[in-house]
Amino acid sequence: MNLHLRSQFIIHNSQLKLSGSKSETNRLLLLQALYPNIVLENASDSDDSKVMTKALQSDEMVKDIHHAGTAMRFLTAFYTIQEGKEVILTGSSRMKERPIQILVDALRQLGAQIEYAEKEGFPPLRITGKKIVRNKVTLKADVSSQYISAMLLIAPKLENGLELTLEGAITSVPYIKMTLALLNEIGVKTSFEGNVIKVSHAEAIDKRKVTVESDWSSVSYFYSVVALSAIGTEIKLTSYKQNSLQGDSVLAEIYNELGISTTFENDSIIVKKVNFQEKELNRNLNASPDIAQTIAVTCLGLGIGCHLTGLHTLKIKETDRLEALKNELGKMGASVSVTNDSLTLTPTSEINKNIHIKTYQDHRMAMAFAPLALKVPIVIEEADVVSKSYPSFWEDFKSIGILVNPV
Repeated sequence: MNLHLRSQFIIHNSQLKLSGSKSETNRLLLLQALYPNIVLENASDSDDSKVMTKALQSDEMVKDIHHAGTAMRFLTAFYTIQEGKEVILTGSSRMKERPIQILVDALRQLGAQIEYAEKEGFPPLRITGKKIVRNKVTLKADVSSQYISAMLLIAPKLENGLELTLEGAITSVPYIKMTLALLNEIGVKTSFEGNVIKVSHAEAIDKRKVTVESDWSSVSYFYSVVALSAIGTEIKLTSYKQNSLQGDSVLAEIYNELGISTTFENDSIIVKKVNFQEKELNRNLNASPDIAQTIAVTCLGLGIGCHLTGLHTLKIKETDRLEALKNELGKMGASVSVTNDSLTLTPTSEINKNIHIKTYQDHRMAMAFAPLALKVPIVIEEADVVSKSYPSFWEDFKSIGILVNPV
């Protein structure tokens, strides 16, 4: 499905309620499988979370998690401790190109039984669950924080808990802290000192309700909408916390540089354009790489340059996001250069109209480019890819005043 987008007007006082965080939901779904006393509220309605739920609840031996990278990492760890159960974890053709050897090697250090069903170092995996008694492991920390979180999530069910030593610069620290905070919230003791994380054993926990905060990655697209609108434009969004566990909540700070204010009101945020000063944006996004696409497109729309670093994990996402951004921003008229961990954009004085944006089976490519409709008409190819994280995205986009039509 291709969609043609063009600006009509932005409803000044738009209000939206966004689904729960995919990152929090998927962590809590795994913890709920380990501790059925957990009750979830405001869980994500994303494809990734649905895939995670189905895999955890299904009795089928083959678990196909499609494009869901988080599910692949978390479930790899989960099934290693399901004693006597054998599963095959597989996914899309792109998933079979996404490396998982660092996580598999770490789990094998603990004694896990995992085999590569096809290519060494990549899914699909054949996992035979067993009792794990070892409790010390070393893991490279500079590739994906999801490997670390996968280990931490199963740690309280290991007979002797877990002592995890991290090697190298730690990527996406907020996501690790999110995992530890959720473990603490359900009553599991943890510590994170220097490069060592410890998680205590917890055979059972008391019954408790956990409410998932709405997704900050999803709200980034509305920050972009407000940034590309007239001064005075505002959108109210729920449900958000000022002391969020999500690393992408740094959006409020980043977009403040672009003249956007964020006001917390009860469980909502009000995002408003208050001013704009034309200057290049320079940010290290090592702790929040998922918002890089949104920020780059916002800068293009504002006619300003940007230099974004800390992006090395983007090369192993749904697509190579750095190359994808270079290609599609270039089609819009910008000059873009990328390295293994950075993107530099030099804007164009005139953005090209009615360009077809390729999405590369990547939900964030579709949503990041959508706000450009406020500047020029644009076509988003394979637009239904947004269901991976935000199924109601196009309906919400229409509701704030942007025309969205199939082509």
